[in-house]
Amino acid sequence: EVQLVESGGGVVQPGGSLRLSCAASGFPFFNTAMTWVRQAPGKDVEWVANINRDGETIFYADSVKGRFTISRDNAKNTMYLQLNNLKTEDTAVYYCANLPYMTNAGDITLGAILSRGPGTQVTVST
Repeated sequence: EVQLVESGGGVVQPGGSLRLSCAASGFPFFNTAMTWVRQAPGKDVEWVANINRDGETIFYADSVKGRFTISRDNAKNTMYLQLNNLKTEDTAVYYCANLPYMTNAGDITLGAILSRGPGTQVTVST
């Protein structure tokens, strides 16, 4: 059974940082492209970033490029998202998910998601 569990969310002030983790099991994580997506209240799910199976190829949404960093540790079956210089508009539930293939397109990513975790809340507020 595929399991994806996010952690690391919280409440931070604008300009702050958080590190999200995604613990994966039940599938060959080392051989699987992964993604982070997010959903703000009242809005559609938004693609954030993708990473290929060995971490050599990475793509970011323009809204987070230069501020967020996706990474993975295949030995630990864990993916990460470092969130820096957070803005109020980054407030959302963040989800990790596995993909059947690597892509640089956000809309394709959203339609290709195989399984998704329950999410972790990130709130950026003064």
